[in-house]
Amino acid sequence: MRNSPVTRHPDLLVGLETSDDAAVYVTPGGTALVQTVDFFTPVVDDPYDWGRITAANALSDVYAMGGTPITALQLVGWPRDTLPFELLEEVIAGGAAVMEAAGCTIVGGHSIDDPEPKYGFAVTGLVEPDRLVTNAGAQPGDSLVLTKPLGTGIIATAIKNQKADMEVAAQAVEIMTALNEGASRAMTSVGVNAATDITGFGLLGHLTEMLEAAGLGAELNLQAIPLIDGVVELAEQGILPGGSKRNLESVTDSVDFGDIPVQIRNVLADAQTSGGLLISVHPDRVDYLLEALEAERTQAAAVIGSIVPGSGIRLLS
Repeated sequence: MRNSPVTRHPDLLVGLETSDDAAVYVTPGGTALVQTVDFFTPVVDDPYDWGRITAANALSDVYAMGGTPITALQLVGWPRDTLPFELLEEVIAGGAAVMEAAGCTIVGGHSIDDPEPKYGFAVTGLVEPDRLVTNAGAQPGDSLVLTKPLGTGIIATAIKNQKADMEVAAQAVEIMTALNEGASRAMTSVGVNAATDITGFGLLGHLTEMLEAAGLGAELNLQAIPLIDGVVELAEQGILPGGSKRNLESVTDSVDFGDIPVQIRNVLADAQTSGGLLISVHPDRVDYLLEALEAERTQAAAVIGSIVPGSGIRLLS
């Protein structure tokens, strides 16, 4: 997408320029539409869970912008000659269950015959322009707060290779199917400077986008970053998705890792599916945000670092 032509329009509040989570367009009536699309191949073996995870992941971009999802279009690629449609029915049922829980109405979609199964959604949401949160507003001194633990990409790979402990796998599925609705509600009620959701580019990749958009740097406290139980051990075994490896390579020049072991570096760059929100908030408001996140019962509410002048990311162990 970096080489895509930049589209400009007076009513386009957020486009491609800052690699934000979704596009935001103001309608003639003054309401802002939040639009995003996401689809991928299976990340777990259970088709119903795959559908749930996909829906939660697609909705996350809207929540990261402080929006409320209202409608969704399904995207399906299915190998009709090799996989039974009964499995697809389970996938769709899982996606529909999460969309219903989010109050988002599935209004249609499109399917194609595809050698590899794919499933996803194009989601439209609403946001008040004065409550819009982008990834570009971080300020020096802001605290960085993360709302889900890291490691879903590594664990999904372990599940595919039948190397994931049942408890670890179950925990990852629970995290991936959890909506970021509560985290979004918490941050908009408190008022924050910037946010993004942690998905395919991993914590380091998405934080890098946030920093580049703001022209700033960050320091991360390694000990404060929440990780899913068992993920470090899987990384030590070399169980890594290809996307996580590429993520680590892409941030090497912008991250000061110090003497942090390679397996921890891989977890920090792990390509997440339906990860949490990374929120940049003024230090005077961080305690209020943590209280709001606790009230929403998010999977994590961890202050993992701060925004600093300069550029790049420095990891403090």
